[in-house]
Amino acid sequence: GALSLSGWLAASLTGGAIFGFGGLPWAVVLLTFFISSSALSKAFAGRKARLNGKFAKGSRRDAGQVLANGGLGAVLAFAFYLTPAPLMIWVAYLGALAAVNADTWATELGVLNPQPPRLITSGARVEAGTSGGVSLWGVAASLGGALLIGLMGGLFSPREHAVALIAAATLGGVGGSLFDSILGATVQAIYYCPSCQKETERHPQHTCGEATRRLRGWRWLNNDWVNTLASAVGAGISALFFLSVG
Repeated sequence: GALSLSGWLAASLTGGAIFGFGGLPWAVVLLTFFISSSALSKAFAGRKARLNGKFAKGSRRDAGQVLANGGLGAVLAFAFYLTPAPLMIWVAYLGALAAVNADTWATELGVLNPQPPRLITSGARVEAGTSGGVSLWGVAASLGGALLIGLMGGLFSPREHAVALIAAATLGGVGGSLFDSILGATVQAIYYCPSCQKETERHPQHTCGEATRRLRGWRWLNNDWVNTLASAVGAGISALFFLSVG
């Protein structure tokens, strides 16, 4: 139940490409993200049910979500297969996966924070589940999610580079997750449900069935594109950090 039909098809394509071009280490890292994030999506479902209307989609990932989280990884796996210097591509891949894992962990666990989150751009208190809202629990969760990917990557990396690689992936993951929050607070498309009188990422209809209208942000920049950009930022931060210390 973690994937819709379209999500399953997209996961088969991206996962097949990542395993085919990257090999077992790449597949293990991908599975670490998928299993841990899917488990957290199902955990505490009762406590999070009231927030479902805030998010663009439910816990079952569709093709858009799968490609947003794993599409860049598939591209990097192909580059890894072709390049004569694959280590930097591997680092970038870990940063990309660490970013989406950190963001998922922050979303799934951050909403359980007993205090309302604060908007990352202004510090103002906002409702739990608001795009761009951050909390201590969310940041700690993002750190844990990024570190998990880094540790899994370190297991399959040359011993002399393992520590730097783990640090790079963790830094890239947290950085990508925070970039996701910045986009959510500024230019991500956010809508308003006049019936529920609440902000939401859902469009064209809210969970109540009412049509939503755009409140702010760029119309094209939905949550899937935000995740894609966050994974790219995570990959870039990890690669640059590793290059600077390596």
